[in-house]
Amino acid sequence: MRALLFPLVASLTFALPGLTAAQGFDTNARAAWVYDVATGTVLMERNADEALPPASMSKLMTVYMLFEAVREGRVQMDTRLPVSTKARQMGGSTMFLNEQDRPTVEELIKGIIVLSGNDACVVVAEGLAGTEDAFARQMTEKGRELGLTNSTFANASGWPDPRHRMTAHDLGILAQHLVEDFPELYKYFALTEYPFDNRAPSNRFNRNPLLKLGIGADGLKTGHTQEAGYGLTGSAVQGSRRVIFVLNGLASEAARAEEAERIVSWAFRQFTMKTLVPKGETVVEAPVWLGDKSRVALTTKDGLNVLIPGGAADRVTAEVVYNSPIPAPIKAGQQLGELVVTIPGTGEARMPLLAATDVAEAGFVGRIKGAALQLGGRAIEATGL
Repeated sequence: MRALLFPLVASLTFALPGLTAAQGFDTNARAAWVYDVATGTVLMERNADEALPPASMSKLMTVYMLFEAVREGRVQMDTRLPVSTKARQMGGSTMFLNEQDRPTVEELIKGIIVLSGNDACVVVAEGLAGTEDAFARQMTEKGRELGLTNSTFANASGWPDPRHRMTAHDLGILAQHLVEDFPELYKYFALTEYPFDNRAPSNRFNRNPLLKLGIGADGLKTGHTQEAGYGLTGSAVQGSRRVIFVLNGLASEAARAEEAERIVSWAFRQFTMKTLVPKGETVVEAPVWLGDKSRVALTTKDGLNVLIPGGAADRVTAEVVYNSPIPAPIKAGQQLGELVVTIPGTGEARMPLLAATDVAEAGFVGRIKGAALQLGGRAIEATGL
């Protein structure tokens, strides 16, 4: 039975998890991926599954590995790690560490996130795995566990290497893991400066161009090499929405800053989120066949947060679909139907509808009455709300 719930009005329009929003943003980045976390909607993507040099954005995996070591108790925030000659000799962005230093884990976290220290990454790799090569293999394995299906790591810092590749999609997945898996440690990504031992006063500022703009940005990591161009894996929160985005392959630092600000503004202003079905609320009541109750409430598992692009509100439709009547017995949580949503430009998406309560089979008298009604052509028909 397909029952039209409503021709939706502005306050009830939405997108569902798994939808990809209509393309409405043209980027100069070689690869891009923009994602609304609450609704699971990909707002925009361009070459998102192309494996490219990630430069220092791959330091996010090094940070993930270190955060995990802290959570598991293998190191503490005040644990001190030795600095090898290899670490001291790293070029590019550094903390200016030397062999006499014994930086703490917390100092290394700040040094990687804020200062993009290549030397700090080597210290972490050697401290956790013995060698950087062994750590890189562990990074690749952990990436597979996290769903980074197109990423391989050759080192801990993002130093140029033809074997070191990530996709924009994978970087976005990793960013979401950092946000959700380590809420108590994610705060370090919002630091705007870290004057480690005052060794390089001019190098103490976070390169993330969005952190000081007051637009809700709270992470994550920039990257740049000659081969990769300029990139940024970022996240911002406004109200109840979080947007994660990845840009890679831009031509300059200024282009990166401009594109990142533009994409955050677009993501929050072009789309509006609503709560269509609060958790536990009934979507529809469906007729029951030969049960001790005549109807069963259908609901969603966690409620439904919804997202709609501007201008599409009056063109969205939603239907409930189920076989009517539903035969007893019914168990709470049993999938009995689907909520089908159609949004112009995005296609059709489906969300399971579950039984809110148990419904037992009717007793002998109830079953006789139900059978009589069926034989008499008086079967109950499903109707929409």
